[in-house]
Amino acid sequence: MAEGVQGVRGVEAFIAGMPKAELHVHHVGSASPRVVAELAARHAGRSKVPVDPQALAEYFTFTDFAHFIEVYLSVVDLIRDAEDVRALTYGVAQDMARQNIRYAELTVTPYSSVSRGIPDVAFMEAIEDARLSAEKDLGIVLRWCFDIPGEAGLASAEETARLALDLAPDGLVSFGLGGPEIGVPRPQFKPYFDRARAAGLHSVPHAGESTGPETVWDAIRVLGAERIGHGTQSVKDPALVDYLGEHRIPLEVCPTSNLATRVVERIEDHPVRQMVDAGLVVTVNSDDPPMFGTDLNTEYAVAAKLLGLDEAGIAALARNAVEASFLDAAGKRRLTGEIDAYLAGWPTA
Repeated sequence: MAEGVQGVRGVEAFIAGMPKAELHVHHVGSASPRVVAELAARHAGRSKVPVDPQALAEYFTFTDFAHFIEVYLSVVDLIRDAEDVRALTYGVAQDMARQNIRYAELTVTPYSSVSRGIPDVAFMEAIEDARLSAEKDLGIVLRWCFDIPGEAGLASAEETARLALDLAPDGLVSFGLGGPEIGVPRPQFKPYFDRARAAGLHSVPHAGESTGPETVWDAIRVLGAERIGHGTQSVKDPALVDYLGEHRIPLEVCPTSNLATRVVERIEDHPVRQMVDAGLVVTVNSDDPPMFGTDLNTEYAVAAKLLGLDEAGIAALARNAVEASFLDAAGKRRLTGEIDAYLAGWPTA
């Protein structure tokens, strides 16, 4: 059924209430317009970020991926102290909880904040305090992926590895690589991923977003990727598609993000249908939701339309995210059980 038994509104209502996990969502990129505007007002005169939440929609309109990075870093510049970090993190958790997100792996770029003068220990304490408070107050479980900002080079990789391995907060589960792919070869980061993996962290680099399948191959063969951030261009290489399917390497798919950064020209051109038809493990994610005018609920609705899913199909996508997560086995059983119970209790007529 293309739209489910109750039509589009029924599908959207189903998605809104469905328990969910999210695996590809950025810490700073998840700051709501309200939080960004408050930070901009607090640091007025030292930033070009608008203080009016309404004006942020225009500010968050991107010409290409490079422009997106430029705007993203201007928001990073608003985070000046541990109080900002804590407020942003807890605000993100609140927005997630309102969407019935039960578990999320937030991609955090500690280098960006520490290099701007926030003490490393204070940064860790701020995100951990927000994480523990969110779990207690809101019932949402947060975990961290510390990622290297690729545009900042090997110095940022060394510092990210130090922060991840020497100061490892309790919520840290994985190690990633973000930022632009063009001009930032994946293999140069191998020593840092080797160290992180040896310490028990999972490998989750971005790859195949704005570059071709070769970047995904590098992520797998060189960085030991267990999941692929985006992987949008993977479908261009049949051998890679076969490998991803055979080894059950999940893709963290972010449709609206890919449209906003001009990775795809039209949402109808998004290759998620090819991924699913090829039997790949697809998870649905929002990436930098307020910057792209979306949220996880909206991304599920977009995916449902592109894939022609009814409620059962949407629930299957939600189970993919749980299974592909780094949640412990008991947590996976619990959340999968919540999804199954929710689907079973959903009216079908």
